[in-house]
Amino acid sequence: MGLLDSVLGAMNGGGQTQAGSGAGLGGLDNIGDLINLVSSNPQLMQAIMSLLSNDGTNGGLNGLVAKFQQAGLGDVVGSWIGSGHNQNISGDQLSSVLGEDTLGALARKLGVSPPTAAGQLSNILPGLIDYLTPQGQAPAGGLGDTSDLLGLLAGSTQKR
Repeated sequence: MGLLDSVLGAMNGGGQTQAGSGAGLGGLDNIGDLINLVSSNPQLMQAIMSLLSNDGTNGGLNGLVAKFQQAGLGDVVGSWIGSGHNQNISGDQLSSVLGEDTLGALARKLGVSPPTAAGQLSNILPGLIDYLTPQGQAPAGGLGDTSDLLGLLAGSTQKR
């Protein structure tokens, strides 16, 4: 069992984490739990930064959105950014979006297998991206570099 499995299990009362079991937060009870989870786990933070920050390996949020569109799942990531209900994504779908190389690198950062990493990230990304795009649009310049994104997440935990 990986670090993220342990944390998610504890937050969910020791049960299995399942996509869609929370209010659009991938099984987490509220956005504060999600932000605390990401900000308090270095491996998870590193994985999220590589996906969402402009100086990450994927071209930031805009690069990630492009990958979703190329995989035919633009409407899914669009729902996370938009102001409506967040659509769920399965680990298999996220695997097809990210590709084998990216997913393998993320899995190594998290200390889990690629399918496990995809499943775990599919529980976190919808709520996190929704939270980071409160105006219902992806910022034209993305979410910023790693330090900008860390500032957003740190500010969120201090407001709780």
